[in-house]
Amino acid sequence: MTTSERTVASTPLPGPSPDLIRLAELVQRALHEVKRVIVGQEHMVEQLMVTLIAGGHCLLEGVPGVAKTLAVRTLADVIGGTFARVQFTPDLVPSDIVGTRIYRPSQESFDVELGPVFVNFVLADEVNRAPAKVQSAMLELMGEQQVSIGGETFALPDPFIVIATQNPIESEGVYPLPEAQRDRFLLKVDVEHPRGREEFEILRRMSVSPPTANQVLSPALIRELRTAADRVFLHNLVAEYIVRIVLATRSTSEFQLPELDQVIELGVSPRATLGLAAAGRAMALMSGRDYVLPQDVAKVARDVMAHRIMLTFDAAADGVNPRAVVDRVVSTIAPPEPVWTGTGQPTFR
Repeated sequence: MTTSERTVASTPLPGPSPDLIRLAELVQRALHEVKRVIVGQEHMVEQLMVTLIAGGHCLLEGVPGVAKTLAVRTLADVIGGTFARVQFTPDLVPSDIVGTRIYRPSQESFDVELGPVFVNFVLADEVNRAPAKVQSAMLELMGEQQVSIGGETFALPDPFIVIATQNPIESEGVYPLPEAQRDRFLLKVDVEHPRGREEFEILRRMSVSPPTANQVLSPALIRELRTAADRVFLHNLVAEYIVRIVLATRSTSEFQLPELDQVIELGVSPRATLGLAAAGRAMALMSGRDYVLPQDVAKVARDVMAHRIMLTFDAAADGVNPRAVVDRVVSTIAPPEPVWTGTGQPTFR
C-alpha cells in the first residue's frame, strides 16, 4: 500500500496485538544490529528505519566520512535484501541506472538488460552530481516504482527504497536537485560529525576488525511491517494537527506567524501531509504502539518538511535554516491533548 492510500481512521482499534509487539521487538533488534556497526548517528539510523517502514525514500546530507554509505549497507545486511550502490557522476546517462536494450546478432533481436536499480536497496551516492536526464529517470522509479525501457514497463522489487546521499559543501560538477525530486523523498536527514566520545569509539571499534551486522529482518517481514503500520490508529484530532502544521507553512498570517511572511516563498506540498501521517505511524509502531501521538508527528516534522519548504531569496541569502522554520511552526501549533481512559488507547481533546 502506498503512502497516498493510507486513510485516516475514524474509530479506535483494539490495543496492541501480539503480532504488533513481535514486529516492534524485531525492529528494535534490527536497530541494535545496525548500531553495533554505526557509532552514534542514532537519529540517522532511526529515520532510515522509519523511511523503510513507511514505504518512502530518504535523502542523507552530510560531509564525506560520516558513515552515510556504511549505514545504508549495514541496514541492507540487517534486512537481508538485495543491495546496489550507484555512484552518480556528471557523465551518467539514464541507461546506466535503469538498463537498456541490447542487440543480439545471433538471435537477430533485442534483449533488455536491466540496470542496477532492480534491487531492494539502492544507494544513490552523491545523487546531486547527475544531470537532468538521470534525475528524470529517478523521478519515475521513485514515484511509480517502475522503469520504462524500449516501450516496456518493468516493476521494481518489493520492498524498494532509494537512499540518496549528497555533499552540502561542494559546488563544482553539482546539479542541485529540483523541487519535484526533493519532494519525492519522504525524509531528508542532516548527518552531523560525531561527538568526542563517539569519535573515540569509532577509533576503538573500527580501526581493527570492524564489526559486522547479523540479519534480523527479511523483505517479507518488511512488507508485514508496512501492513502493520497501515493499521496504526490515527485519531481525527491528530490528523487535524498534521493538517494545521502543513497549512501554517502556506498561510503564515492566519496561524499567528507573521514573522514568516518574508521567509517562506512556498509552503510544503500535500506529500508532506501524507508523509507526516506515514512517518508518524511508523514511529508509533517502532515504539510498540498501535496509535499515533502528536509527539510522533512533531518528532518527524523536521525531516519530512524542511526540504519541501521553499525560502524567499532574501531568507536564503541570509542563511535561514528551513529546519528552524519548521521548528517555529511546530512550536506555534498547539497539539491535541491525549486523555487516557484505561482502554489501552487515548482519546484526544
